[in-house]
Amino acid sequence: GGRGGHIYIEGSHHLHTLQDTAHTFHYKAPHGMNGKGSHKAGKMAEDIVIRVPLGTVISDAVTGEIILDCLEEGQRVIVARGGRGGRGNAALVSKKDPLPDHAEIGQRGQKRKLRLVLKVLADVGLVGRPNAGKSTLLSTVSHARPKIAGYPFTTKQPFLGIVKINDSYDSFVMADIPGLIENSHLGRGLGIQFLKHIERTRVLAILVEATVADPAADADVLLQELAAYSPLLAEKPKIFIFTKIDMFPIGERPVIPAGWLACSAHTGEGIKEVIHALKAALDSRSEVL
Repeated sequence: GGRGGHIYIEGSHHLHTLQDTAHTFHYKAPHGMNGKGSHKAGKMAEDIVIRVPLGTVISDAVTGEIILDCLEEGQRVIVARGGRGGRGNAALVSKKDPLPDHAEIGQRGQKRKLRLVLKVLADVGLVGRPNAGKSTLLSTVSHARPKIAGYPFTTKQPFLGIVKINDSYDSFVMADIPGLIENSHLGRGLGIQFLKHIERTRVLAILVEATVADPAADADVLLQELAAYSPLLAEKPKIFIFTKIDMFPIGERPVIPAGWLACSAHTGEGIKEVIHALKAALDSRSEVL
C-alpha cells in the first residue's frame, strides 16, 4: 500500500494572521492507496501543507516542545507523518517462505495537537502608557493608520508600519501595541496580551507623555512591566522619547531628562532626530532576540 499523507507547516510572507488556522481545528491527510495485483504498489497520498505567517512559533500542545520557529519564507517542517504503507505477500518472499500467504498491514499516521503563536516581526517596538502618542507617532513616520482618539486603549491590536529614512534608501519596521499600565503583567489592561509581539524587536522606543509630573517614574513603571513579563524585553536596547511637547509653549516646556529625545508627532518637531536615533540603535544591534 502507499504511504499516507504527511502534514507540513510552511512559512509565508503573504499571510499576516492565523485567521485561517483559527477556523480549522482539525487537519487530516488522506490515506495511501491499496496495493494492486501484478505486484503493483499503491499510490502515495497527497501531503497537506498548512501555510502560516512568518513569526509563527509552532509547539506541541501536550509536551510544550517547540517544533519550529518560522522566520523564513518557505521554511517548512513535518508536524505529523503519514502512516507507512503495508507490504503485500510478494514483498515478504524469503528462502524460508518462498510463497507467503499473508500480507503486512500498514501503520497508522501520526496524530498531534499543536499550539500556534504568532509573534509579529518588527525592528522597533513602541512601548508606553495609553495615550502616550504611540499610534500618532507611527502614523506620522509611516503609512500605517492605527485608530487614534483622545481616550485610553484606542489601540486594541498590534499595528505595523514601514519607516523610511528620508536621506537614504534604508527603512525599518515599527510595531505599535496597546498601552501598558501598572500591573499589566497581572492581567490589567490590554498591553500584556500583546507584549509577545515585541519580543522579537531589536530596539524598544519607550514613550512618555510630556504632561506627566515625573517622567522618570513613568518610564520606570513601563520598564518594570517589561521585566515582569520577560527578561528578554528588559535587556533590549531602549530609546526614551518625550512625546507631545507641542502642548507647551517653547519657553515653558518641562526639562527633558538627560539622554532622552523629545518630539511632537503633531508638528513634526524632533521626528527626524527620533528616526535617526532608532536607525542608529538598529545598526548597532543586528540580531533579533
